[in-house]
Amino acid sequence: MKRSKHKVVIALSGGVDSSVAAALLKKQGFSVVGVFMRFWSEKQNRCCNLAAEKRARTVCKKLEVPFYALSLEKEFKEKVVDPFLDAIEKGTTPNPCVICNKEIKFKLLLDKLSVFDADYLATGHYAKIEGGKIFRGKEKAKDQSYFLWKIKKEWKNKILFPLGDLKKEEVRLVAKKQNLPTALTSESQEICFVGNDMYNFLSRHLSSFPGKVVDSKGVVIGTHDGLFHYTIGQRKKIGLPGGPYYVLEKDKEKNNLVVTRNEKDLFRKEVVLRDMNFLKDVSFPLKIRAKIRYRGELKEATLKKEKLIFLSPQRAITPGQSAVFYSGRELVGGGTIK
Repeated sequence: MKRSKHKVVIALSGGVDSSVAAALLKKQGFSVVGVFMRFWSEKQNRCCNLAAEKRARTVCKKLEVPFYALSLEKEFKEKVVDPFLDAIEKGTTPNPCVICNKEIKFKLLLDKLSVFDADYLATGHYAKIEGGKIFRGKEKAKDQSYFLWKIKKEWKNKILFPLGDLKKEEVRLVAKKQNLPTALTSESQEICFVGNDMYNFLSRHLSSFPGKVVDSKGVVIGTHDGLFHYTIGQRKKIGLPGGPYYVLEKDKEKNNLVVTRNEKDLFRKEVVLRDMNFLKDVSFPLKIRAKIRYRGELKEATLKKEKLIFLSPQRAITPGQSAVFYSGRELVGGGTIK
């Protein structure tokens, strides 16, 4: 079957990655439909503001493909923002991008494929899908497979990642050659709906309960202005003399912030997980490589159902964050750190 008979919805952000993904799909013979998603924000969302929508619309005009904008503010607030705030209020450090990928960028758009009479959904993620398996992107520093562990394995035959074999500089080059308006668009690594100041954002949405700062032996050495302002391993803005101090634990029950001056206290080998998801059939114990934060290194580990045991101790294992598993370059699955 010729690819010209396949229609694909490409999720456009107004950035260079999704724009080039759209251009590559059209060049490969797909019938392309560009879809821009409007997300909730108090003021202006970093990744889906009016300027971004204008760029996405211009890209579609340049490529001569249809453009649609979906108003998903309500869905985004309910599925991404509210759970994010709820998790922080409970004392954890969530990763909203993982939830957004599952609930909005994939589940919601896959559900709408029939509306566009489309066969596939494509995104500008730096990841690769081949033979029903998801792999890490070619460029280690840009690989985004970490954020995809929650998607359902039955979705894989409907998803395309056109940038899987490209590096960022190659994507920029394609955009320049195609004269796309997004060729020089900057990128942000921050949470899109928060803005520039996480402290003030959380202060506006959560009730602050000041409490005690204690050392690992329970000795009171200071006060804090709300546990939700801190995360495990944090060093800055603790405000104690004689440091540096590191956040070791958040005792939600006592409303105590536990700190240590010994960075070695932050290292652990075992991770307890919840809400696990696998993109392939597995059996336990499972030898894998795993990482507990996006920018972290892959480390050898053994997975025993809900317990992940690293070969070497890992720094600042943080409840709410994602532990993601790989076999070679293949994404196996993940879980939320409990």
